[in-house]
Amino acid sequence: MGLNMSNPLAKLREECQRQLTAAMEAAYPGITLLESKWSQPPDSKMGELASAAPFQLAKTLRQKPADIAANIAKNVKKNGLIASAEAVNGYINFHADKANYYKLVLEAAVRDPEYGYLKTTEPKRVMVEHTSANPIHPITIGHARNAIIGACLANMLRLRGNSMRVDFLVNDMGRQVALATWGWTLLDKPEPDIRGELFIGAIYASTNVSIELLRVAKENKVAEEKGDVPMIAELQEEQEKFETAAADLEKTSPKIFMALREKIANYPDPAAEIAKLNTAYENNDPETVKAVRHLVKICIDGFVQTMGELGIKYDSFDYESDLVWEKKADEVLDTLRHTDFVEQNQGALVLDCNSVANIFALKQRWGLAPNHEIPRLVLVRSDGTTLYTLRDMAYSIYKFSTGMDKVINVIGQEQALAQLQLRIALVAIGKPEMGDYQMHYGYEFVKLPEGKMSGRLGRYVALNDVMDRSIELAMKEVTERTPDLPEAQRRDIARMVGLGAIKYTLLSVDANKQVIFDWAKALNFETNSAPFIQYSHARCCNILKKAETRPAPDFSQLTDPKEREIVNAVANWPEVFAEAADVLKPGTITAYLNSLADKYNSFYSALRVLNAETPGLVGARLALVNAVRIVLRNGCVALGIEAPERM
Repeated sequence: MGLNMSNPLAKLREECQRQLTAAMEAAYPGITLLESKWSQPPDSKMGELASAAPFQLAKTLRQKPADIAANIAKNVKKNGLIASAEAVNGYINFHADKANYYKLVLEAAVRDPEYGYLKTTEPKRVMVEHTSANPIHPITIGHARNAIIGACLANMLRLRGNSMRVDFLVNDMGRQVALATWGWTLLDKPEPDIRGELFIGAIYASTNVSIELLRVAKENKVAEEKGDVPMIAELQEEQEKFETAAADLEKTSPKIFMALREKIANYPDPAAEIAKLNTAYENNDPETVKAVRHLVKICIDGFVQTMGELGIKYDSFDYESDLVWEKKADEVLDTLRHTDFVEQNQGALVLDCNSVANIFALKQRWGLAPNHEIPRLVLVRSDGTTLYTLRDMAYSIYKFSTGMDKVINVIGQEQALAQLQLRIALVAIGKPEMGDYQMHYGYEFVKLPEGKMSGRLGRYVALNDVMDRSIELAMKEVTERTPDLPEAQRRDIARMVGLGAIKYTLLSVDANKQVIFDWAKALNFETNSAPFIQYSHARCCNILKKAETRPAPDFSQLTDPKEREIVNAVANWPEVFAEAADVLKPGTITAYLNSLADKYNSFYSALRVLNAETPGLVGARLALVNAVRIVLRNGCVALGIEAPERM
């Protein structure tokens, strides 16, 4: 299908531009305007498109825009897609010919199963790295926002015609993974009897809490011997916190917690044991590598299962340890040392980010304020230990080595400075393209009524639990609405609705704003939610299923303003999708779908479809309903949400 057939609004705009050019020549011979600026009137009654040409010509013609608009509008001829034009407040508003334009729009939607997915003329190879949760506890609702945003960005870009790759960075280095592995080893490395991420999360929290209780007891004893009253009070608070966590773990994971508490009590210095294991892993000790990688795999397998239930998949799992063992971070540091931007400061090695940004004009290039002072980046601490930025640089170099034109890192907004410094450091070592074409897609946290989360204490709102609760609440709603459906079908619908509600909630709020997860809003069937959009889609399917015949449509009979609003919304979908994909704003699609569903439900309540006055009107309204169905479905697909045919 040609570009204009798959984008009817663009075809109408072209037709209006041709008519505008001819009318301008008739009204003002010799005056030329390469291209008018176009917009859509705020109300469909005012027309489909508005030209700002009179404002663009006002200075040249030395006339008021309103007068220019009147002179041009009266010279516009009825032709093809255009019925008429009128001057409105200095604009020239074009009204589409209902029969021709509605036919173009609705048939374009119905003919193309992928209607709306406009393909870019410059496809790129793009990597989206997302989720990358530490493999020591379950995916939380906070990680879910990262994963759902990342998957949606990759999906939109793929549908836009780009070649996509999705990566997950496995953070298998450091004390946390070593702690979990040590605890697992004390238990004789058992295989999980529950989902892997829940299993490892219980081991990690139980090990940490057991160690902390021993530490607090030792420090309390010393404080009592010294008579240090403030320290005793502080330690008492800590002890209460860890004892509360221990009581929770005794309830949720009694076997694991009690076994670890007993075994860890036999070690005078657990911290030394963990440090020893951590060092062995960093040094690529075969036995340690085997143990850590097995533990990490148990957790990752759990992640894959959970994310798979949300329809989220990964093309590659990239292990941080591989970068360390291959000395990639050391190579980056060595290159940085030989630049003019690295200096010693109180024993630490630092990168002067601001100088790099100024010399290479990065502030102007990347849209930063000229007076924005970028803090220096510590590369090596005074004790000789390196910071994670060096590993991030090595990972960035790896990402681009896979043939990527662009890399998008979905990481919390709190990492904005670190991500900026990372890009600057890449420019400093002579890789400006990696700085230019690497993007940090930041997002804010998710807040739940359940309270604050802590993996160390075993307190978190696991995504599994949120998914289960959402499906359970959806099941109640679906059962109330369609009690006659078989239970298996109701459960499948509840799964689509429940998971869709989570995704829509996390995608509809702008990424730079915190999400306050509200169950009532997330599962509201009446407005601004996935269930509302899914229910509207199911309504479309229901009408189409009931239609025993589909008479030939007479689009000229679609005269109601509600019908005009829907046709214009359907015509807008390809450009709405393209803009959302290009600027990476899933919220543009959620808002559009909510608006379309709202328009459709007004139409559904007010106008008859199957019992319309004439066969031609029945056919035209069925085509309208089918077009809405296709757009709602395709919009949901772009967001990664399933659209059930019954609810």
